[in-house]
Amino acid sequence: MQDLQQTLTQILDYVKGVWIKKRYVIIFSWLICPIGFFYVASLPDTYQSKAQVFVDTRSVLQPLLRGLAIQTNPDQEIQMMAKTLLSRSNVEKIARESDLDITTATEAEFENLVTSLSKNINLSSTGRSNIYNISFSNEKPLIAQRVVQETLDLFVEGSLGNSRRDTDTAGRFLDEQIAEYESRLAEAEQRLANFKRQYNDILPLSGTYYSRLQGLNGELEATQLQIKQTQQQAASLNEQISGAKRTDNFGVTNQEEPALRTRYDERIRGLEEELDRLTLRFTDLHPDVVETKALLESLEKARAQEIDAFLNQSDENGSQPLTELNREIKLEASRLQSQIASLRVKETDLQSKIVELESKVDLIPQIEAESTALNRDYSVTQDKYQELLSRKESADLSRRADVSSEDLQFRIIEPPLLPKRPSGPNRLIFYTAVLVIGFGAGIAVAFLVSQLNPILIRPKQLLTVSDFPIWGTVTHLNIEQIKKKNRTRLIVFLMSSGAILAMYSILMAAEIMNIDLFGGLI
Repeated sequence: MQDLQQTLTQILDYVKGVWIKKRYVIIFSWLICPIGFFYVASLPDTYQSKAQVFVDTRSVLQPLLRGLAIQTNPDQEIQMMAKTLLSRSNVEKIARESDLDITTATEAEFENLVTSLSKNINLSSTGRSNIYNISFSNEKPLIAQRVVQETLDLFVEGSLGNSRRDTDTAGRFLDEQIAEYESRLAEAEQRLANFKRQYNDILPLSGTYYSRLQGLNGELEATQLQIKQTQQQAASLNEQISGAKRTDNFGVTNQEEPALRTRYDERIRGLEEELDRLTLRFTDLHPDVVETKALLESLEKARAQEIDAFLNQSDENGSQPLTELNREIKLEASRLQSQIASLRVKETDLQSKIVELESKVDLIPQIEAESTALNRDYSVTQDKYQELLSRKESADLSRRADVSSEDLQFRIIEPPLLPKRPSGPNRLIFYTAVLVIGFGAGIAVAFLVSQLNPILIRPKQLLTVSDFPIWGTVTHLNIEQIKKKNRTRLIVFLMSSGAILAMYSILMAAEIMNIDLFGGLI
């Protein structure tokens, strides 16, 4: 508690020391405040124009064209445009479109103008909603509005123009690449065709040299095995013919009988009986009689041909006629002999092909390696060509989609208007700052002087500067004169401070009510 009392007493001593030196407050307040007030009042008015735009990146075509056309991220595109909007080239364009370049006479002045615009044009985003604010301040309201309008136009048109320019550039690039790869593909096709034409009699139609040689060897082994099997089957059939009964294919037999029997005998007998019954009932011109006679004649003719064939075959064998089983076995044996002969021809052809391939064992692998390289180059070029064609189609589809519907829709929320009232400078804050600085500087100087040239205010302060004891205090003989002088100083201080505060109040009121006190004098 005692420490707090001492601290309060010391602070009170400092305040009294500053109060005694209050003439410094008067001096510095009059040196700083009027000059500061005049400077703030002479600052030119600035007018701010601003615009607000919403960029809608939603499009109905985006989900429909997903996977079919080339699509960019509109959010990233608009963010990149916002970052590059205030590039030097764009700011120069804004300066020329706003006719600010006519206010400059030299290149250096134009460079300073561009630099100033880059610093003063403010482009800010409100967050994820893609709402952008554009603002600019100038001493002339028309210039402020014009600069904001040109910046807004550049922001809107630049985004749309960049999208179309990117699409056109991509289309031209794809066309150039397609033409180049088409030429390379034609050259590769020509080289491959010339190579196949040159080695047409050497290269296999499919597979490699070794696979073809292996296939021919396997086919030769299978053919030789088939020949052996067929020969064995033919030998077995010949053995069966020698011990079989003699019957023919048609059932013609002569088993100890004087007449030959055929398979048509029973049918001919039945037709003859039927013809007898019909002739008893009808005339020879009746349709049934005519049909039966025709069928009977065809059967008798077939029977006669079968007997002739049987007798001729029997004569060739020099023995008695063959049975039906022997005839079938003999035909099968003949077929097997023909098959053996064709297999022999095939075996000879395979052997000649194998010999021919084995004679080219040093040449064909090298040719096949060259053929593989040509086919690989052709395949790679063709794949790239097909991929470029697919991308070209996607780019064309994207271009048509851009024409029908824009990915970015700009909606002006607040257009740039011509400002009627100045937006700056904020003289209320500046006037207050000048007042605080004026009185603060005076108080600081008074405190410093009171510390450098201290004045004893209380008797106990003598104990800090002297070792002698204090026995008592006496008043000044001219105490009345001193009090009168102090009152005069107080009145002067109050009048001085009141005048400063009055000036401050008048300036603040004029600024709030937008009254021009100086009437264009400054």
